[in-house]
Amino acid sequence: MKNIVIAAGYATRLYPLTENFPKPLLEIGDSTILDRMIADIDSIPAIDGHIVVTNHKFADIFRDWAANVPYIKPITIVDDGTVDNDHRLGAVRDLLLAIDTCEVDDDIMVVAADNILDFSFSGFVDFFHAKGTSVIMRHHESELRRLQRTGVIAIDSDERVLEMQEKPERPVSNWAVPPFYIYSRADLPEIRACLDHGCGTDAPGNLARYMAATTTLHAWEMPGRRFDIGSPDSYREAVEIYKTN
Repeated sequence: MKNIVIAAGYATRLYPLTENFPKPLLEIGDSTILDRMIADIDSIPAIDGHIVVTNHKFADIFRDWAANVPYIKPITIVDDGTVDNDHRLGAVRDLLLAIDTCEVDDDIMVVAADNILDFSFSGFVDFFHAKGTSVIMRHHESELRRLQRTGVIAIDSDERVLEMQEKPERPVSNWAVPPFYIYSRADLPEIRACLDHGCGTDAPGNLARYMAATTTLHAWEMPGRRFDIGSPDSYREAVEIYKTN
């Protein structure tokens, strides 16, 4: 299984910190946002490599990072060629670029690089193998305004996804979908064809919504907390929580 990390964003809300430096490599305690994620994923036996997709502006910074980290599994840096936010490819096109550039023909885990989790991805991988389908994550969200800014799903008693909405005005449930997915090798043709069938490209949730309508997905409930580093406040919060480790 390949771990594909989408790290191509420009994070304008965190300027000046991220004006000339990638958000995933910002320091949190004695590590970085990305290293906290990769360190966990690298320890999972089913993962055999990491592919990090970045914009051209930060590609050399990620190459330097990859050359100096102690992980067991190989890291490939894919440069999507973009140099500013106005010309970004979007998460779905970045994923397709990684699949094509690295000639991926395997199960893939897709993660957004600007998140910190206080639990391991190992349970997510176990869930994928137990269900035998592509899978996504879910967490309970009680606030309507937050549900209206993310993906929302309805599931059955077997945790199968029945419906997925993207930023709905009237959410179908309180199950929100964070940007972590495992797509099976059998579903790769659907991913490759998604743009031909009207899939949105900006957010990774666009692909999950498309896949929910074209194949079988199950949704694993997150057993812990997620920090989405999307604003100065969330970054400061994470720094404070993890300042001693």
